[in-house]
Formats: sequence, C-alpha cells, structure tokens
Amino acid sequence: MDQPEVRIRPVREEDRPDVLALAPRLAEGVAAWRDHDAAVRAAERWLTASIDGQGAVFVAEVGGRVVGVVSVDRQRHFTGAEDAYVGELAVRADAVRGGVGRRLLAAAEDWARDQGLNHLTLETGAANTTARRFYAALGYQEESVRLTRPLTPGNPSSPDPGTAL
Repeated sequence: MDQPEVRIRPVREEDRPDVLALAPRLAEGVAAWRDHDAAVRAAERWLTASIDGQGAVFVAEVGGRVVGVVSVDRQRHFTGAEDAYVGELAVRADAVRGGVGRRLLAAAEDWARDQGLNHLTLETGAANTTARRFYAALGYQEESVRLTRPLTPGNPSSPDPGTAL
C-alpha cells in the first residue's frame, strides 16, 4: 500500500486552529512532576508566537489536512554565533512514522541554509525518548544538559556536611 503524499508548505492564517491543535503533542515528554495543562498552554503560546513572529513556520499536509508543524528562527548562541533554532516540531499521532517529521525538519534545515546559517539547534524534554531517538537518527547531538532540582520541604538546600562532593 502506498503512503499518502506529504506536502510541506508555509503556514497560512487559516491553518492556525489546526496548528494550535498540535499543542498537546509538544507537551509530551515533559517531566512528570511538571503541570501538564500548563505545558499545553505554554505550547499554545509558543505556536501562536511562531505563527505571528519573524522566522518561518511550515506545515505538513496530507490529503488537504494539516498533520504537522515546524517553526524555525534565528537564535544567538552564547558564543555569539547565530544559529537556526527549531522552536516547535509536532506531528499528529496518527501521522507519526510516515516521514512527516523528517520532511518538516528538512524544510527547517533548508530555510537555515538559505539564511546562510551553519547550525540548527533544538530542544526536547529529557523524558521524550522517542523524540531524542528521532533526532539522534538524523545526526543531532546533545550539546548541553539542563538540570532541575525541586525545592520542597524536607529537601535540604545543601548536602549533609559528611557528604563528599
């Protein structure tokens, strides 16, 4: 059986509801102790800002239906280098493993090359092992690690004096 044709194109205003409907996909893989609903609301804000922003937003369409989105913009690395940065990449659950994510990421990479940028960076949750495997298979390498420590009662601010650091 043939795979349906995936068409990648720039986002249009009429795509906004379909793009915002992908927000829950961006909240997958967020640390379990984070508020999931807050993560979905944040993803909705990110997607809205991307559509209304300066960079590029591409959607994947299958049979006239939006099944994925990627946003890419310029971002300055702390070294001063300007990189391309993928803020969001989301694919509908029923379109996963159909090459949609690869095609969207390729569109972001093409945009970055057209802008004269040499690196494309992105972030994903540490718990999002599916996304991490996907990016690794495409040649993306971990560059930094963000660590978080909950500050709760009974969680001392400093280690036991007898604990070696």
